[in-house]
Amino acid sequence: MYNWYRRILLWVLVGSLLLAGQAMRSEAGEAQDKVRQTVDDVVAILANKTLQPQERRARIRQAVLQRFGFDEMAQRALGQHWRSLTPQQRQEFVALFTDLLERSYITRMESSNAKTQSVRYGKEDINNDQASVHTEIMSDRDLAATVEYRLLHKDGDWKVYDIIIEGVSLVNNYRTQFNTIIVKDSYAGLVKQMRLKLEQENAGSPQKG
Repeated sequence: MYNWYRRILLWVLVGSLLLAGQAMRSEAGEAQDKVRQTVDDVVAILANKTLQPQERRARIRQAVLQRFGFDEMAQRALGQHWRSLTPQQRQEFVALFTDLLERSYITRMESSNAKTQSVRYGKEDINNDQASVHTEIMSDRDLAATVEYRLLHKDGDWKVYDIIIEGVSLVNNYRTQFNTIIVKDSYAGLVKQMRLKLEQENAGSPQKG
């Protein structure tokens, strides 16, 4: 159920994180610096060949958690249905949403070999507690994909809460899909599908170095 959205998200994140060393520099503010910092951290982890797979995944997870506001992203993705959930259900949904995106992303990132791409950082817009960081991912065929990271300043830090790919919002796409499942089935049915997908991701994860 997630294949199309996951492919887009993973392509963008892999392109940005794996290829930051080829990024073209521009004038940057705090929000853009935070995105770059996460990029640099992940690149360093990937370059460390002494790490075993499980340790590498754990470090990447930590770096991603520091920059992505999965709580905010999950709440926006669930939309109007968020209000009807109990605190326990909200906690459960955020955990499932976070694990699915992280595990899918890390798995794809580890197997990516897109060495001929590069990332160009563009303008940065800041309006009070919200910011957008514009980037372009360039391929070896001179094709560019525009990617905008939207961030929210919360608890003293900038957190990514949405990614806009060629004008299409990742969160909005998830919201549409989640709403369709809940209306046709139920919230419990959505959670069941998410758990099943997570089990499939876990089954495909490397267990040994």
